[in-house]
Amino acid sequence: FGLGRGDERRERENERDQAKKHGWTVIFPTREVKGRSSATLASPRRWDYPPRMSAAEKWHFVTVEDYLAEEEVSPVKREYRDGIVYDMAGARNVHNDVAGNGFASFHAQLRGKPCKPCNSETKVRIRLTTGTRFYYPDAFVVCDPNPPNDTYHDSPVVVLEVTSPSTRRVDLGEKKDAYLAIPTLMVYLVAESTEPVVQVYRRSPNGDFHRELAIGLEAIIPLPEIGVSLALADLYEGIDFEAEAAAMRVMEEEAVYSATGA
Repeated sequence: FGLGRGDERRERENERDQAKKHGWTVIFPTREVKGRSSATLASPRRWDYPPRMSAAEKWHFVTVEDYLAEEEVSPVKREYRDGIVYDMAGARNVHNDVAGNGFASFHAQLRGKPCKPCNSETKVRIRLTTGTRFYYPDAFVVCDPNPPNDTYHDSPVVVLEVTSPSTRRVDLGEKKDAYLAIPTLMVYLVAESTEPVVQVYRRSPNGDFHRELAIGLEAIIPLPEIGVSLALADLYEGIDFEAEAAAMRVMEEEAVYSATGA
């Protein structure tokens, strides 16, 4: 038997009590609301803890067409994964600096050549057997661009993501698996923001990807796939790693205090 309205209310109150007891933040998923279009509904959020979900609290799925239409007027960038839309959190300055340096390096070297660099304002569409995804890479290069009126590209050859402790699991998990499934992708670069280290996933002649590691400001990553190279001295130009290490220690300490309630 389904839950009645009173049962749902009591279940919600119990979940809030549990959240308050444990210091959790409760973010309920979007409901279907009669008479309101999907464009007026808040985008779905993740649960910050795993309570039971009633039938009335199912995820609100968004079509690709609706996502693209809403994205053109959205005040924040949002990524799309198999029908679910996620708001993107703002990035730290060091993240934006590394991403900007990567785009600038690609742009300077590709001027007048057939391939073109794109920054984090442009999406990549990935069509998997399990569904469609749209991500905003920090920088990428296409050699077969989509039409000018599109708001995304389908065929990146090189993708750069700048990672941090809070995003590494996604960048090296979900996103890596999705990017490597793109038929045109030849190189996936994952650049650390706290030290001069870049993981390189490069497609071999047999189609498999193998991992390389570039370490230190003297390292240079050859990218014959697009006729350029990426020097870590250029990628990390202007980055103060000592200050960044200190900032990360402060963030880690704040996280510990927050978790312990100190």
